[in-house]
Amino acid sequence: MARKGILEPRISTLGGGDRKPGPAESRMMPRGAVGALQSSLSKLQENAVQEIDADLIDDAGFEDRLGLDPAAQGQLKESLQTYGQQVPVLLRPHPKTNGRFEIVYGRRRLGALRELGMKVKAMVRQLDDHALVMAQGQENTSRQDLSFVEKASFAAQLQDSGYDRQTIAAALSIDLPMVSRMLKVGTAFALPFLRRIGSAPGIGRDRWMALAKALQDEAASARAEDAMIHPDFGALDSDARFEAVYAATQRKTSAPKAPAPRPRSLRSRDGMALAEVRSTSRGLTLTVPSRTADGFDRWLDSQAEAIINELHDRWQSTRSED
Repeated sequence: MARKGILEPRISTLGGGDRKPGPAESRMMPRGAVGALQSSLSKLQENAVQEIDADLIDDAGFEDRLGLDPAAQGQLKESLQTYGQQVPVLLRPHPKTNGRFEIVYGRRRLGALRELGMKVKAMVRQLDDHALVMAQGQENTSRQDLSFVEKASFAAQLQDSGYDRQTIAAALSIDLPMVSRMLKVGTAFALPFLRRIGSAPGIGRDRWMALAKALQDEAASARAEDAMIHPDFGALDSDARFEAVYAATQRKTSAPKAPAPRPRSLRSRDGMALAEVRSTSRGLTLTVPSRTADGFDRWLDSQAEAIINELHDRWQSTRSED
């Protein structure tokens, strides 16, 4: 199905047609030849491309990019510097400050033109907040470079601002089941967290959901935070940053091993070391060092069965007395 033109002067509502003006608006609208002339002039003005100082343009709408790729942004600046701006951005008049504007879409181009000190070619539309969301969302739908998580985050921002799911579906040109799937991811992460990872274009819904589940564990969440503050984290590309965070959540911190028990020395009546005995969970070990045993080790080996039987009988006798 063909997507509605995002540059059309009139933004359609969810009802499938242009919104009809209310009674109060109808009374205010010019009628007859004067009204028709003003309407034509307004349409011409909206379709005209104007050159506007970048310093007069403020941010608006919702965040649809989770960070910018420095290499891609550098290529965009080089292209704009060499060939000029070929595609205009879309602005609306600032709702509170005369003479200023708000960006609807084209943020990357605006940023590059601002850095280059160039004027911005723009079309200016009279858009309310709802129409702004629809225009920005439809523009997002036509862009192939937005990742799944960027669209999911955009949907979550719309929901946080009070837009219902039908509006979100219309803005992104998706169906309601897809809205639900996107919102599960978009609402599972705070926006500052997503900014630190970035767009992660190679990471799909299932991996993001796996990360969300892993981060429910406090220890895994702490390991993820440690990975994100590592000095090398910022040098990774966005997909690699995701992988580093996910890998950190999967590392198991083994409990510290208890120190091995120290052997106890067995001595003769005159204090000479005869043997060492070590008790562990696996059993009892008796060691008679050959170098100092002077043959006692060999004798004990030959008498071991008789000695152990005698000791066992004594032990059983002690148990029966108890």
